[in-house]
Amino acid sequence: MLYTTYYRDIINIMNNANNCQNNTIAAIATALGEGAVGIVRLSGDNALATANKILSKPLAKDKPKCLQYCHVLSGNTVVDEVLAVYMPAPHSYTGENVVEIQCHGGVAALQKILALCLTNGAVMAEPGEFTKRAFLNGRIDLTQAEAVMDIIRAKSETALQMALRTQQGELSAKIKKLRGSLVDIIVNLEAKIDYPEDDIEDVTYSDTHKNITDIKIKLEQLLATGHTGKILREGLRVAIVGRPNVGKSSLLNALLEEERAIVSAYAGTTRDVIEEQILLNGVPIILSDTAGIHNTDNYVEKIGVERSRSTLENAQLVLCVLDSSMQLTSEDKDLLKVLNPKNTLLVLNKNDLPQQIEKDKLTTFTSFTVSSKNKDGLTELKSAIQKYAYSGTQGDSGIFVQNVRHLDLLQKAVQSLQNATDTINNKMPYDCVIIDLKNAIADLGEITGEQVTDEIINKIFAKFCVGK
Repeated sequence: MLYTTYYRDIINIMNNANNCQNNTIAAIATALGEGAVGIVRLSGDNALATANKILSKPLAKDKPKCLQYCHVLSGNTVVDEVLAVYMPAPHSYTGENVVEIQCHGGVAALQKILALCLTNGAVMAEPGEFTKRAFLNGRIDLTQAEAVMDIIRAKSETALQMALRTQQGELSAKIKKLRGSLVDIIVNLEAKIDYPEDDIEDVTYSDTHKNITDIKIKLEQLLATGHTGKILREGLRVAIVGRPNVGKSSLLNALLEEERAIVSAYAGTTRDVIEEQILLNGVPIILSDTAGIHNTDNYVEKIGVERSRSTLENAQLVLCVLDSSMQLTSEDKDLLKVLNPKNTLLVLNKNDLPQQIEKDKLTTFTSFTVSSKNKDGLTELKSAIQKYAYSGTQGDSGIFVQNVRHLDLLQKAVQSLQNATDTINNKMPYDCVIIDLKNAIADLGEITGEQVTDEIINKIFAKFCVGK
């Protein structure tokens, strides 16, 4: 109820304000809820003047970046004791004048301080508007801005380091360099058009083809990192499948190193999908233990089997568990027929018992002999899972592309360059080659924000939280 009232008040204030980039904006920069400290952030030309209207001791322009102890006042009433800091443009997060007020992290105090800022000249910030202003003011480019949310959402230290490298501009620098190389090619081609030299035309075509191909290869290397980048960002979805009573739940417990799933000698113990998350050497793994896949007339078991099949279809990596103490059954063989060896690891469980499984029939798959009971073979299996996560090429600079928007635009740029090389092979006019190159340049510029529409910018920052 308290949050509902809060947002209703904020919306009313927003409806009465003309929120544009020239306005001073304000928002709560910390998560709503109870905490030790909460922050209200202001940004814009009048950030200092607005803050000074509600502070018991005005912040001085000649003492920037210094925390000052004071109180927030509503008239003559003390709202909270706070620490406030003034960061003048351009040396702030947004590149504008910024004031941050650090108060106690209670909901009521934060709401009241924000409301005072809004009634004293500020307007409510839109989602992601602080970071959007940093981009529009040229302090960061678009890939760096998007990396801010990747930092916030990082599920592991590896994902955090990857996002930090992007936020620090490593990906931008590489893309801008390749984009600049394409611009240079266009300049050379346009010079050729303006000053034709028929006797060296074949050389020009050959050199241009080589230069475009070199850039295309580098872009393809970046694209190849998307497999790992997405996994490090969102987690690797791993489905543990197999017929009943082969030890799927035992494997889950062994990988988690805790007794999460019920294990018994009776088939069909697991009738629903159990999902757990672990970190495997910095790689976030989402493990799904499924019900045994088999033919059954039991209504409840049928539901479980259908959910298992659905989990199998959506998994990025499959651990197919087989009972190595038995020969392959018809259910085992049926399951193996629908699995893709490229994203399936066979787990031959129960190697602590006499072995009967026909390994010669499993040569199309990568298999590991383990004992979930004794924890034998798990180290090798974990290494294989990690290797799959990193199976994307890392590229020559160790950068992983993790943003779906970036990957889509890289794919478009690669296709445009392929079109350009096809055009050259067909000895078509230079003007046609230039069109394809300009398409690639536009795609790369959209990644960094050098060539992007307002609609796309607004769509990107709308995904951010308010206050960031």
